Amino acid sequence: MKLWQKDKSALAAVEQFTIGRDREMDAYLAPFDVLGSLAHIAMLEKIGLLTAEELAVLQQELKNIYTEIGDGHFVLEEGVEDIHSQVELLLTRRLGEVGKKIHSGRSRNDQVLVDLKLFLRSELQTLTGEVKQLFDLLQQKSELYKDVLLPGYTHLQVAMPSSFGLWLGAYAESLVDDLTLLQGAYKVVNKNPLGSAAGYGSSFPLDRELTTHLLGFDTLNYNVVYAQMGRGKTEKTVAFALAGLGATLARLAMDACLFMNQNFGFISFPDELTTGSSIMPHKKNPDVWELIRSYGNKLQALPNEIAMMTTNLPSGYHRDLQLLKENLFPAFQVLRNCLQMAGLMLGHMQVKENILEDEKYRYLFSVEVVNKLVLEGVPFREAYRQVGMDIEKGTFVPQKEVHHTHAGSIGNLCTEQVKELMETVIKGFPFEKVEAAISRLLQ
Repeated sequence: MKLWQKDKSALAAVEQFTIGRDREMDAYLAPFDVLGSLAHIAMLEKIGLLTAEELAVLQQELKNIYTEIGDGHFVLEEGVEDIHSQVELLLTRRLGEVGKKIHSGRSRNDQVLVDLKLFLRSELQTLTGEVKQLFDLLQQKSELYKDVLLPGYTHLQVAMPSSFGLWLGAYAESLVDDLTLLQGAYKVVNKNPLGSAAGYGSSFPLDRELTTHLLGFDTLNYNVVYAQMGRGKTEKTVAFALAGLGATLARLAMDACLFMNQNFGFISFPDELTTGSSIMPHKKNPDVWELIRSYGNKLQALPNEIAMMTTNLPSGYHRDLQLLKENLFPAFQVLRNCLQMAGLMLGHMQVKENILEDEKYRYLFSVEVVNKLVLEGVPFREAYRQVGMDIEKGTFVPQKEVHHTHAGSIGNLCTEQVKELMETVIKGFPFEKVEAAISRLLQ
């Protein structure tokens, strides 16, 4: 019997179609369903819908189930519709009638919503740690190679001198902005929808402020209709944050593929981090970077996928929203894998020195010569014309010293200042508060 079933059995085909992959996706939500229930029953006891004795036995058994989930011993049984039903079934099986009381004052709608928010919040915290690790590595390598020059390009044409320090530092700073966007998504996620029930509240005197505190949320989704409208919007907001990281990784991967191409030859990797060809023994293919590029681009499609599944939905719950989990949930693992593999590759990257000694890069220094003339008193337009004429006549002589000193340039990477920006962003996440709340809930 399903929670929503009354007197008729659903056709098997309809049931299978409407459930789809939801049972598989519920595995992601299992521990968070227990946490939501622990907060909910503490609130039910406060408003008189559970006795202190009932609360105690329910808390203990829910904690047992939480441990079983962590140990991999929790199974969604055949014939049980979803994770919420399975938890309630186990409680009823083990404790009797008191197990049936945990659903008072809530709907599956707000139960799913709070599970989603707790899951997304946890995933965003884990992701923040992975981003910080890659950021630290990029900054370390940026400092290590800050004096090793390479060509800079615009329009894929040789432009001006750059450096490996400047290149790697650029991606480190990009991650700061990506994490700022992630923090915005975290703030949207970190609001409590529990108590909105099916989207129209409850006649029980629910203490929504209490469950907000117990679960470590920053605040409530106050309006119960908006709490339900937030489903879909929340996932799309998170997807935009994941897409931002995907874009940074895809661009870094494209650079790496280009730079290790033999026609560039700026970087290389150990044989064990590249792949070969079945007929060409000389090949060292950048498969890892190519897959990071593709996964990164796939992540950039995620917000549009979610937007198209939720476009023009009226207020209230709709089954369309169920499918969002299939797109969003696996994306976290994909992104974590890409961050880790990018770190593995960069950690073993070898860079080529003296690249700019090659004659084909002589015009990289044209701007340096123009600037030198300007510093000697020649008006900029005249200096530009003079150097341009020398290039045209083939008489240009490069001066290969690079003296860039302003903030963020080759000679002044501002690594510490960028590090401070990252630390400020990370301090803006209330991770300690959330961890403390969950720890108290499980004591």
